[in-house]
Amino acid sequence: QVQLEESGGGLVQAGGSLRLSCAASGRTFSSYAMGWFRQAPGKEREFVAAIVWSGTARSYADSVKGRFTISRDNTKNTAYLQMNGLKPEDTAVYYCAAALQYPLTKPAQYMYWGQGTQVTVSS
Repeated sequence: QVQLEESGGGLVQAGGSLRLSCAASGRTFSSYAMGWFRQAPGKEREFVAAIVWSGTARSYADSVKGRFTISRDNTKNTAYLQMNGLKPEDTAVYYCAAALQYPLTKPAQYMYWGQGTQVTVSS
């Protein structure tokens, strides 16, 4: 069982940066691949990025490639999403999730989810 809690969301101007954190409970965090997803109003939840349990492999949605960076610190049971060059279309609730396989891009493939953190990018 893994419990996840996101933080770091907020309001930022276009072109700005935010770093999201996902703190995990439990001693098995390092066993899981971690993913970030987002959901804008009226839209389906979409894949943003994923990182393998060891941190040695990462994957990204085309829409964020080159702007967002996913990372993790297994000693702190925490995953991160560094978001640079933010655009208004990045506005959404961002969720972190845990899975036993990598890379997975569909929400249904993830076992555990946080409650989300709001990111709003103004133009």
